[in-house]
Amino acid sequence: MDHYTLTGEFFLHPTPAGAYYAASRPTRDPARLFLQRLLRESETPRLTADLVQDWMSMSQQDALEFIYRLQSSGFVQGLPMHVEVPPDSIEAMLPPLLSQLSDEGKAILADKRGLYLGTAGFAHETAEELAALGGDLASVHERHSRLLHGNMRLRSDGWGMVNASGYCEVGFWPLYFGDDYFILIVNGMPRFNQEAFTTLVWTLGVRYGNTAF
Repeated sequence: MDHYTLTGEFFLHPTPAGAYYAASRPTRDPARLFLQRLLRESETPRLTADLVQDWMSMSQQDALEFIYRLQSSGFVQGLPMHVEVPPDSIEAMLPPLLSQLSDEGKAILADKRGLYLGTAGFAHETAEELAALGGDLASVHERHSRLLHGNMRLRSDGWGMVNASGYCEVGFWPLYFGDDYFILIVNGMPRFNQEAFTTLVWTLGVRYGNTAF
């Protein structure tokens, strides 16, 4: 059996891919549970085998192998210093975060009822209507999840309004926190592979994950 070790002093933080994996589906597996647990922390914890053992009830060897697999999948990263979740109110921080998640600078975060919590680049009336549409699509997705993920084995959870070339002009992505979820609406090409996306999911995890994840 291979022997894994942790070297250096690092603080554990999800990558954008890890944040997306944690929140993209309500189903649970060890990797998703660990990432969700990490996203509930208001500051990045020190990366140790003891931490993984405690959170996942594993032996030390299993814990080292587990964190190695998470790193190999690109779900976690080790930072040289600890980072804290932004202290700003969610209403203040959402517009600048959301603007970075679209190549057109236009995005919305709504709750599952279809009420928007924050927007960037959209007029108020448009944001209200798109948020309501997102809530409707999320309900449709829930009702047909057995077909989409069971029978068809689709890996995507997002819905899109596409043109004749197959280009998605507006996309809708659920972000799950246990039994609760939000809807991220993006106009144009999504840009989820950056720290702004991790910060968004991390902020929601800290604020809503303690009772939901």
